[in-house]
Amino acid sequence: MDKKIKKIVLAYSGGLDTSIIIPWLKENYEGCEVIAVAANVGQADELDGLEEKAIKTGASKIYIEDLTKEFIEEYIYPTLKAGAKYENQYLLGTSFARPVIAKRIVEIALAEGADAICHGCTGKGNDQVRFELTIKAFAPTMKIIAPWREWDIKSRDEEIDYAIAHNVPLRINRETNYSKDKNIWHLSHEGLDLEDPANEPMFDKILEMGVSPEKAPDKPEYITLSFEKGIPVALNGEKLDSVELLKKLNEYGGRNGIGILDMVENRLVGMKSRGVYETPGGTILYAAHDALETITIDRDTMHTKQMLAGKFADLVYFGQWFTPLREALSAFVDKTQEDVTGEVKLKLYKGNIINASITSPYSLYDEEIATFDEDEVYDQKDADGFINLFGLPVTVKAMKKQKNK
Repeated sequence: MDKKIKKIVLAYSGGLDTSIIIPWLKENYEGCEVIAVAANVGQADELDGLEEKAIKTGASKIYIEDLTKEFIEEYIYPTLKAGAKYENQYLLGTSFARPVIAKRIVEIALAEGADAICHGCTGKGNDQVRFELTIKAFAPTMKIIAPWREWDIKSRDEEIDYAIAHNVPLRINRETNYSKDKNIWHLSHEGLDLEDPANEPMFDKILEMGVSPEKAPDKPEYITLSFEKGIPVALNGEKLDSVELLKKLNEYGGRNGIGILDMVENRLVGMKSRGVYETPGGTILYAAHDALETITIDRDTMHTKQMLAGKFADLVYFGQWFTPLREALSAFVDKTQEDVTGEVKLKLYKGNIINASITSPYSLYDEEIATFDEDEVYDQKDADGFINLFGLPVTVKAMKKQKNK
């Protein structure tokens, strides 16, 4: 171990990994000071008792930083506006929480004059890349310590053994030892029985943000979301700040069985991984935003935006938030959102989100043009020339083929 390292800032959640890292650092970096940094990104009661726990296990002090509003407005909203879903399913709940957390950790590490930053990400996961690319973006010469790539511990069972031996209090046991990540946007579940895709998830056992569709009410619930330039600003006519709005949407979605995803995804490091994600409010926001775009964005811009959404999602998932390409794509997305203003009414029913109404002062939908009834603005005879010109390459090729027979 590097004996020059005397002060380490640890990304601290109070979960199994980071709980045992504090005593491990004290054991392996002789005389080092460990400063814990816990980021509040809306994980609620998971922060309870964190300060006492960090100090008791060897930290000299702990920062608890409330980043929830910044997380929503500077990371979630740009991704929502982009319509980005990793592999067309995952709403990136863990992915875009990492850059906001890591950025604040770097700021504290620099202010504290730290020699190194430590994180508890495993060597198999995506988060190690997300944390470290952010650290490199703001402190390119900072030493990074990743215990999972150094220590002899091989499993979560061995972590529990280490915790017990070092009197580190835990909130889990071996039977409920799912790997979880929670914030105001989502909750993920991995490990145990979920490691085999043949096993159906035990929703009654694992769901925390809501209920399964089977247990949702038999009566549909209607909500109306208002957007300004692609950003949600009101719910059911009530103006709300970003945090309160998402909390209320989580309640609506949770009780109606919305936003449960069981997915096998391709990790950045190359392996496939199975997880169950709960994203109740986020799933509602994506559905409403997508619906509003259908009447406010022209065809060519929409198709180009949809094509780039996959690339935007890859950048977020791969930890490349602080890159020129992501910033350039966000600039494009912001331009597309200039007229994405209006209201969307949705019907929530047993896991389903059904469009009930879409209105916008900038709507490109013209009923007089689109109608199947008689109109005065569209001459259907014009389609003859359009089809002839549009189909000219097909016609020429077919004629050449006939001629050469």
